[in-house]
Amino acid sequence: MPRLLPALLLTALCAASPASETVKIVLVAGNPSHAPGDHEFNAGVKLLAKCLAEVPGIEPVVVQGGWPSDPRVFDDARAILFYMDGGSGHPIIQADRLEVLQSLMDRGVGLGCLHYAVEVPKGKPGDKLLEWIGGYYETGYSTNPHWKAEFKALPDHPITRGVEPFAIEDEWYFNIRFRPMMAGIFPLLVARPSDETRQGATSAPRGPYKHIVEASGRDEVLAWCVERPDGGRGFGFTGGHNHENWGDPNFRKLVLNAALWLARVDVPPDGVPSSVTPEDLAQNLDPK
Repeated sequence: MPRLLPALLLTALCAASPASETVKIVLVAGNPSHAPGDHEFNAGVKLLAKCLAEVPGIEPVVVQGGWPSDPRVFDDARAILFYMDGGSGHPIIQADRLEVLQSLMDRGVGLGCLHYAVEVPKGKPGDKLLEWIGGYYETGYSTNPHWKAEFKALPDHPITRGVEPFAIEDEWYFNIRFRPMMAGIFPLLVARPSDETRQGATSAPRGPYKHIVEASGRDEVLAWCVERPDGGRGFGFTGGHNHENWGDPNFRKLVLNAALWLARVDVPPDGVPSSVTPEDLAQNLDPK
């Protein structure tokens, strides 16, 4: 089972298993923020960690409540996944935390951001995510409607192993601010929003945005990955608003595969196997 790390125990438990014996992946859950069933960061992270714990040689470590009180939990990690609220309050951009992450990126640690965690302010935070994961949600440029995305085909990549074409409703962000000319970006999930979706009736703030509407008929990248010059890897995934979607085997497998890929672990030919029941989905939900 994954180790759950209360803030005061991070340092002690961090050394519980030698890094040489297992590959450590740290999954960081943000604080509660939305209505029941939405942005269930704790429940989602613990569910992903439960699945990863069943992969031989993988040690998932769960950090709750946003940025860890002792960031040394990251020291021997091969990959970090953030699943939390972003924007100006994003935990990773407070104080000197970008510098802490920079030191980890310089060592080739993999970095993944799920859903709202891909949103940071334009400027230094945005520039860092461009460097580390290849793109970010930029307020006023990107958009965040709720819509059913249909993934009719998946590209050939370790992250897509075993993932079949699927369709699912979520708050799929699009018109992501990517590196110029999509340099180094490998699109993983691509779908075409309808003209109705582009009107932004469910976006916050509400649409329509002229530049979004004028892109009618264009495919949009909703999940992607990059390989960095420092040897590390990055992953962005814009879904994850609806907790129930972790029950979808394709939705879940893509993120589990990404966690291994970020940690430079070979993804199984059929992807990471996992089984999630309705009872599993109901565990660890935020108190309301």
